Parts: sequence; C-alpha cells; structure tokens
Amino acid sequence: MFARSIAKTLCQPSSPPSTLPPTFLLPLRARLTTITTSTTTTDPNPPEASFTHLPSTQTPTNATPTHHPPPPPPPPQTQQQSHRHLSRRSPLPPPTNPNLSLLPLLAAQPPHYITAHLHSRPYLLTTGDTLRLPFHMPHAPPGTILRLNRASVIGSRDYTFRGAPYVDEKLFVCRAVVVGIEGEPMRVVVKTKQRQRKVKRARHKMRFTVLRVREVRVLPGGREEEEEEEEEEGRR
Repeated sequence: MFARSIAKTLCQPSSPPSTLPPTFLLPLRARLTTITTSTTTTDPNPPEASFTHLPSTQTPTNATPTHHPPPPPPPPQTQQQSHRHLSRRSPLPPPTNPNLSLLPLLAAQPPHYITAHLHSRPYLLTTGDTLRLPFHMPHAPPGTILRLNRASVIGSRDYTFRGAPYVDEKLFVCRAVVVGIEGEPMRVVVKTKQRQRKVKRARHKMRFTVLRVREVRVLPGGREEEEEEEEEEGRR
C-alpha cells in the first residue's frame, strides 16, 4: 500500500512551486515555518483605507492658526447700577434750587426779617431788635459780635425764602452784638418735710445774655460778595 501511494505521487504531474503539500506530511519545523509565513505575508495591493471617520490625533505642522471671535462686550449698565457706581466713587452733586433766581428781588427789597434758631428755639428778628436769651453765655462778654448762621425763613414785605429745613448760611448775614448780662431777682425756695422742724432754704438767681440785632441782609451772590465787602471796609 505504501509503495502504491508513492508511485502515484511520482506519476502525477509536478504541482506548481507555489503550492505546498499538506501539513501533516511535513515535518514539525516546516509546519511552524509555514504558519509563520502565512501570518506575515501581506497583500501587495491593499484596499485604500478611509480616514474620514477616524479622529486625528496629531495636528499638521503646516496648518494655519484658527482665529477665535472676540468675546461679546459686557451688557450696558442700568440707571440704578450707574447711580450706585457714582455714589461709591464720588458724591452726587447737590440739587439745584430754582428759587435762587428770585434772591436778587428779595435782596432789593429791605428791610428783611429772619427766623433764627438758637439751641433749637426759633426767634423772629429784624434789624434793631433786642433779644434776651433764656440762658447765660459765659464766653461772650459785652461787646462781642455774634453771627447767627442758622435760619429757617428769610423774607421781606413781598417775598419769603424758606429752607429745608434751614437756609444755606452763604445766602444771608445776621449779626448781633452782646449788649449786657441781666439777672433776675434772688429766688428763695423753702424746703421742709412733714412732722419735722428742719427747714432748708435754697437761693437761686439766673442770668441772661442780652443781644441786639445789628444787621440782617440777603446775599444773592453768596459768600464771595460778603468777603469783598469786608476787604473794602478793612481798606477804609
């Protein structure tokens, strides 16, 4: 049997060199070589691969830089936010009073009266009035000139200027001279208790400062007008 199979193989035409006999007829070394050769062989004409679906891991060297659009501008500030910004950085300008345009008319109509406030007490005064204060001013001897810089009302015969609550001291001048110091009669207060013979007498005498209003005038030009007049009087 074995001789016949050998004879048949010899009689058959030779196979092309590319074909190999079955692997079970080859030795172990040739079998390993065949497996290795079959796994390492590659197709000479491989199919073209498509890279459209694969993410690119490396950036090309000659790629142009991408320009990102500038960030959008911040939203405009509202009116309330702008007022807060001004209040933190700088104080708001004082509100303008439309009645200041009538001050020249008030100044051109003397005599003037004024409601001056001393220790939160109002006093209606005009030029030449005498005022006895209900207290004593120990640091103002007779002959001292005082300026009353707190007033709520300034007026004349046809015009009245009211403050909120007080008029700006740059818009008027009110000077008073300390005439003297008056004292009331001595007061004796008798103090005793029931069913006791002890009697206590307390003596008390109050003093008052007397003022005479020397000048009441309206300054439509503010404090600058007063300073100019004082300089002129000093030159004389």
